[in-house]
Amino acid sequence: MCGRYATTVDPALLAVELDAIDEAASAPPQPTERYNVAPTDPVLAVVARHDHDHPEGPATRRIRRMRWGLVPPWTKAGDDGAPVRSAPLFNARSDTAADKPAFRAAVKSKRALVPMDGWYEWTSEPRAGGKVAKVPHFMTPADGSTLFMAGLWSVWHAPGARPGAAPPLLSCTILTTDAVGALQSVHDRMPLILTAEHWDRWLDPDADVPADLLAAGISEEIAAGIEIRDVSDRVNSVRNDGPDLIAPAGPAGSAVGEQISLL
Repeated sequence: MCGRYATTVDPALLAVELDAIDEAASAPPQPTERYNVAPTDPVLAVVARHDHDHPEGPATRRIRRMRWGLVPPWTKAGDDGAPVRSAPLFNARSDTAADKPAFRAAVKSKRALVPMDGWYEWTSEPRAGGKVAKVPHFMTPADGSTLFMAGLWSVWHAPGARPGAAPPLLSCTILTTDAVGALQSVHDRMPLILTAEHWDRWLDPDADVPADLLAAGISEEIAAGIEIRDVSDRVNSVRNDGPDLIAPAGPAGSAVGEQISLL
């Protein structure tokens, strides 16, 4: 599962790299570097949409800020006009999302890419006196590249709101799949990583559901490029942030493909 991650992606630079429109520039400013992103935080997502004034034209890539934790469009509003709070849908299983009421509409036409530097997972290790410690690990490309995770997104409008009275709530979730190789020693699930050759088809809102991408999982080649790094337990608190959270704690983490010891 992916419930916490780090990102140092600049939306303006990402827009240039992906030949996309930077719509995040019109949203409230957020720090470019975030080392402890948690559910309900605003995050960057890449989508492909048609221009409202020229819907007949091709869909273009756009960089948007969204709430991490998908809010289905049918979610009811509370007394404050905001969506009723529930457990945030920050992850969705790639193998079942198309059949789940909360996600199936998004699978059809609202697919996204969520860029990140890497994600965190925790394992349990015994300590003296019968205690158990939660040990955090950071999974990140060994070559320092950016990961693009398959995601889904949604638009929520407050019921009864006048058009233009308030901006809609954009939200997203990250798809997960079975872990591969040494990553299984950390958790049995991991984010679904998509490589550049699949981005266009994944994002295209007019294309059929890419069932093969949903079912493909992670290749051994992709997994081989992911480093598993033990990091500081300061990441356990969402109040902490900063590059020290992803720095190796003690001995350097092991690369995927090598045997790691996780008690």
